[in-house]
Amino acid sequence: MIAISVMLIVPDATAAVAWYRKALGAVELWNLGGVAGLAVEGAPFFLHEVNPRNPAETSPDRAGITSTRIEVFVEDPDAFVAQALAAGASPGSPVEDHRMPWGTHRQGGFVDPFGHVWSVGDDSPLHAGKLRPQSA
Repeated sequence: MIAISVMLIVPDATAAVAWYRKALGAVELWNLGGVAGLAVEGAPFFLHEVNPRNPAETSPDRAGITSTRIEVFVEDPDAFVAQALAAGASPGSPVEDHRMPWGTHRQGGFVDPFGHVWSVGDDSPLHAGKLRPQSA
């Protein structure tokens, strides 16, 4: 089995755990104080507090830029984004329908208070490859 997840670098792990629990309905899998495992509807992700001894890793709010977008696929993108915005996220792209080769894909997003960009859509991209084989 292979699993791919993301480790988000945040300035304050305690505040981040609290925010993700409130905004995204995340559950805490474990917490080592400064490093925590969370999951949203069974999808795990991890948080790591900024470590001043490791300048190669910093949070987007401190760097002033992010190079990663977190993709989340849910049944109701509108409700998921609305919950994050109500908890203090900044608006990203509005949730709207996009015409794709496999049909309509509903997607939008937000930026969390720690500078991470989230893209939230329905799960249609996860099933798109099953419609027709992709050439190698």
